[in-house]
Amino acid sequence: MYICPMIKIDDVLVSDDLKDTYFACNLKACHGDCCVAGDAGAPLEEEEISILEDYLDEIKPYMSEKGREVIELFGVFDYDTDASYVTPLVDNEECAFVYFRDGISFCAIEKAWLEGKIPFQKPISCHLYPVRLNKVGDFTAVNYEKWDICKPALIFGKEKGVPLYRFLKEPLIRKFGEEWYGKLIGVMEKKEETYG
Repeated sequence: MYICPMIKIDDVLVSDDLKDTYFACNLKACHGDCCVAGDAGAPLEEEEISILEDYLDEIKPYMSEKGREVIELFGVFDYDTDASYVTPLVDNEECAFVYFRDGISFCAIEKAWLEGKIPFQKPISCHLYPVRLNKVGDFTAVNYEKWDICKPALIFGKEKGVPLYRFLKEPLIRKFGEEWYGKLIGVMEKKEETYG
């Protein structure tokens, strides 16, 4: 089994894949399928549940009718097989917060944020995707989650020359802070100079 080397920055372990993988979302090619595929909703942090509950009335107008029905019946969160918090699903498929335009999946939470209705962009797990966070002892591990539906993003990222750690600059800063991201850039650029 291949184990990707990790870079330690403060109390965070970052996979070398963030340097070695080129990535840039291409919604025209993938149609936002990460919001409709999989066996569970998007991971939620506990504090995000109360945020979604607080701003639900502002988010609902952007949701699909089925999504609103699911939220009204079950609330803004569900549990996955590990009993972790996730967004609920519609018909065990798309996230309840998804809406569709021209065959592409979009996030109703983010739409409410873009329209200036709420101060919360979207769950950090969605913002960081295709990276997932896991606890490893006292550390948070940042790992690239490989998924076939993201093949267009790998092609597009390679064409644009955008490594994953640069593509995810905004959500990484949102999660870990500017100072931490500056350290990450320093380590990644040093590695690029060393290994080309």
